[in-house]
Amino acid sequence: MEIDRRAFLATLGAAAAVETMPSEALADALEHYMIGQLDQAVSAQAQQSEVAERAYRRGVGSLFVPQGSSLKKLEPMPPRPTLLDFFKLRFAPANHVLQSATRAMKTGMSEETTLACLLHDVVLSLIKPDHGWWGAQMLEPYVPAKVSWGIRYHQALRFYPDSSVGYEYPEMYTRIFGKDYVPPPHIEAAYKYARNHKQYMEARLITVNDLYSFDPNAKVELEPFIDIIGRHFKQPKEGLGNDNSPVAHMWRTIANPDQPL
Repeated sequence: MEIDRRAFLATLGAAAAVETMPSEALADALEHYMIGQLDQAVSAQAQQSEVAERAYRRGVGSLFVPQGSSLKKLEPMPPRPTLLDFFKLRFAPANHVLQSATRAMKTGMSEETTLACLLHDVVLSLIKPDHGWWGAQMLEPYVPAKVSWGIRYHQALRFYPDSSVGYEYPEMYTRIFGKDYVPPPHIEAAYKYARNHKQYMEARLITVNDLYSFDPNAKVELEPFIDIIGRHFKQPKEGLGNDNSPVAHMWRTIANPDQPL
């Protein structure tokens, strides 16, 4: 997927504001910009440039800000919402994660890795900064430990190559951020921890299937993953957001983003 550097930087506001942004914030902004561009291409929506001054913070989740000229009306969630309901009614079109999971499935990855690829960025509907940590927290009660662990650390591993699995530092990062880009200390610390962890490859394989999954012409759907979700996602009988888990409030927020309080 080709990215217009000037167009991307224009979405971040004035040049002075861009220069003060931390490197990690810039890197996350790039990924979120790519996901937004992909979803717009899939849904045939015209690209809308952000103005320098806006009425919302850049880190707010995609459900809470307009993707075009105005917010779209959301369909109500069923009384006991499932993960599939969230994909259809809140995460859609979710084209990036569907491409990522499709690539994992086609290349023979395990069902757990495929599930991790399917879920690794869904938290962006809620919040963008440190999405690896937020995403892992939101999913932890419902998925195998290796899945949430991989989602947590994939964010840091994006910036570090691993030739053993053919993962190179993205050339796009060099073009956008410059050859001297250095991730912030907490990302470097997370990478070093994950690199020496026995579950390192759980996070690494998400990155392998992540940054190369931005094809606007790809035809993907949720149906091939329904059985994997059924086998590896612990759907609460009360419905996500109603089960009194430590993260139920996160699911309720995504289900009801128009609640004033």
